Amino acid sequence: MPTVLVTGAAGQVGREVMALDWPGWRLVGVDRDQLDITDANAVAAFTQRERPDLILNCAAHTAVDRAESEAELSDAINRAGPAHLAATGVPMVHISTDYVFDGRPGRPWREGDATGPLGVYGRTKLAGEQAVAATAGRWAVLRTAWVFGRHGANFVKTMLRLAAERDELRVVGDQQGGPTPADAIAAACQTIGLALLDRANVNGIYHFAGAPPTTWAGFAQAILAASAAHGRRVVPVRAIATADYPTPAKRPANSVLDCTLIHTTFGIAQPDWRAALVRMMPELVS
Repeated sequence: MPTVLVTGAAGQVGREVMALDWPGWRLVGVDRDQLDITDANAVAAFTQRERPDLILNCAAHTAVDRAESEAELSDAINRAGPAHLAATGVPMVHISTDYVFDGRPGRPWREGDATGPLGVYGRTKLAGEQAVAATAGRWAVLRTAWVFGRHGANFVKTMLRLAAERDELRVVGDQQGGPTPADAIAAACQTIGLALLDRANVNGIYHFAGAPPTTWAGFAQAILAASAAHGRRVVPVRAIATADYPTPAKRPANSVLDCTLIHTTFGIAQPDWRAALVRMMPELVS
């Protein structure tokens, strides 16, 4: 029976990968307690024992602001970890981020556009992409953005909590991107991973994010509107400038990803984040 190794299996996307139907496959899901991907020897020993046919790397240091003061840890998880997994030679799908770009306004970002990360998180994620591309035989990098879902900490859960505590939410309104449901990312990883095993010449970087584009403030307004149908309190959302909400890490103003290539290559369409939000809301408010 073929085996898929899912790293970061306790995270937002990893848990959704583990919940997918994998007929005929054995799933091995690990988090850091079971496998420290920053330890090259541990990765080699684990893969030699479990002999996976496919790796889906959902592990990452995703605390964008904290990464600025945890550069060494961010590098270990976001660069070295993927490098160690890729060095096994097992076909691999690696999740990356829109934060590899500098966010200049204009059209949506395409896979071949010049990168220019603004902070430690983006730089280490870009280094991880490069490590995977340099060492893995069959590989794909899936860049995604603004992840939300039923599990773990995310923007949706934060807005729901703050709306219950405050009379107004002040949310950045000059950063644009595509909120992306974690379960859709998981399904895309599965599709791409299986394609890596069955098809030649699909190695590469692919963009995958929700549609239509919105701002953080627009996303917050949609969250509260969806929660109102379940009796949750709705408060006004005031859009503010990035300059009015200083953070340790700079964030790209334009995180919109062009998702044409993933559709033409694998038939994967952009998810409508608004529909996903409504679908998930009963569980999120319970």
